Amino acid sequence: MGFWTSDIAAESLPAGWTCDGNCGVSGADGVVTLSPAGNSTYEWISTDSGLDGVGALPGVGGTGSPTNGSTLTTKSFQGTAGAPVQFYFNYVTSDGSGFSDYAWARLLNASGTPVALLFTARTAASGSVVPGFDMPAPVATLTPASIPIIGGAPAWTPLGGDSGQCFDVGCGYTGWARSSYRIPTSGIYSLQIGVTNWDDTFFQSGLAIDGVTIGGRPISAIPEPGTMALFSMGALGLWVVFRRGRHKSERTFDRR
Repeated sequence: MGFWTSDIAAESLPAGWTCDGNCGVSGADGVVTLSPAGNSTYEWISTDSGLDGVGALPGVGGTGSPTNGSTLTTKSFQGTAGAPVQFYFNYVTSDGSGFSDYAWARLLNASGTPVALLFTARTAASGSVVPGFDMPAPVATLTPASIPIIGGAPAWTPLGGDSGQCFDVGCGYTGWARSSYRIPTSGIYSLQIGVTNWDDTFFQSGLAIDGVTIGGRPISAIPEPGTMALFSMGALGLWVVFRRGRHKSERTFDRR
């Protein structure tokens, strides 16, 4: 069963977002500053206290296998064809060479089926960590297109007891970058983010995410599709009651 935890933030996840594993909300903390979106907090997920079998992405190669992790799914939102889905991300890892933890983000349709892979990151001893090696290729535009790690032992509270620690070469963080993808067809969608340990459960990794927008609007400001339908039905019901009451008053007046 999934859970949500955040010892470093008083705020909860945005309404309608769900977490399996360890997710939270934080302000600037350690190596993770506030994002270019200009918000005072960001959301995060971590392998620290993650769940077995959670956070893995199909099609990932390499020697070893995923172990434990977390996923975070936004609320559902209405997307029109051609509208851009955009967000900022920052991958942070205390693991290094030989233990290739990774993170990803993908777009899901109304039935929860993956539509597009929007971002990948993976621990590597050298070179680019975004997009992640031996992972399916994202179809979104990443800015920058290729990102090396900013090396060192990253201090970041969501890493738990491994904050400020490092196992071998490859530890660090990417800094904030952006993913942008245009929705192919109109429909109901959600964004899902995952992170997993690889081949062991030691030395944690995580992902910070912020500024999720659809068509330039924060999804937090977009009503749930079902909410709009209920509002419309309620408004129609009130109109029917008003009309019936008006006709009844007119008939009563005519009889007098």
